[in-house]
Amino acid sequence: MRKIAVTGANGQLGKAVIEEYANDTQAEVIALTHQDMPIESLDAVLKGIESEKPDVIINCAAYTDVDGCEKNTHLAGRINALGPRNLAIAAQKADAKIIHISTDYVFNGCGTRPYLESDAPGPVSAYGRSKLMGEKYVSEFCNKHFVIRTAWLYGDGKNFVKTMLRLAETHDEVSVVDDQVGCPTSTKELARMIHYLEQTEQYGLYHGVCRGQTSWADFAEEIFKLSGLDVKVNHISSEEYARMNPAAATRPHYSVLEDQMLSLISDDGDGFQMADWHDALKEYLKK
Repeated sequence: MRKIAVTGANGQLGKAVIEEYANDTQAEVIALTHQDMPIESLDAVLKGIESEKPDVIINCAAYTDVDGCEKNTHLAGRINALGPRNLAIAAQKADAKIIHISTDYVFNGCGTRPYLESDAPGPVSAYGRSKLMGEKYVSEFCNKHFVIRTAWLYGDGKNFVKTMLRLAETHDEVSVVDDQVGCPTSTKELARMIHYLEQTEQYGLYHGVCRGQTSWADFAEEIFKLSGLDVKVNHISSEEYARMNPAAATRPHYSVLEDQMLSLISDDGDGFQMADWHDALKEYLKK
């Protein structure tokens, strides 16, 4: 029986991971919230991991308010950088695997082709910088590590899909940026990838996103189309959106991730592939 500790258990991804493992009869999940074990405290993490003795730590905890990180860089650093470092130290001490979730925001978003795991990062926001520090600490302090960069997550919680559906209740049209391109990713699909990698020793850095790419505006149109809602989407620029909704942080214009490493290890014959973003969205909306 494998013991799986999931931090950030009440978040979108944490919930999806716990649901993913529900039918794994060889795994026991330990759901950990910030109240149970504040990851920014090394003492708390060392005591918690020593007490639970997990075989795997899946870190879904993060400070994901991009604008909030810009205004409170200290808190961003404590949760997104120091927290993963503490978990990695504890994982190494316990001889446990650690799976840490990172973000497309580690890139500057100025590319013209999908980013590979081998591409040099260059974050342009406090959120991106803090997440990149977290990546580096995890890889430095724990030998048995998986770092998975993901993007545009939606699941059981506050997210873009639910925002669009809520706006549709009171609006006949919405304005959405069309010059930011990325990979909408279902937490269910990411949880499946985590489950797959966790059972291997294929350690390293991965990109974990649903296949394909789109803009926020086209994403919104697909949400309304699949939901049978007659809502017009006005395509606007990031500059236009910023004038209407002043934001503190710079968003990447192009942050499409390519899962090259996942494809490479799948050549071993035990393959896994993320779903296309259209198919993942259909499944999500059915629920």
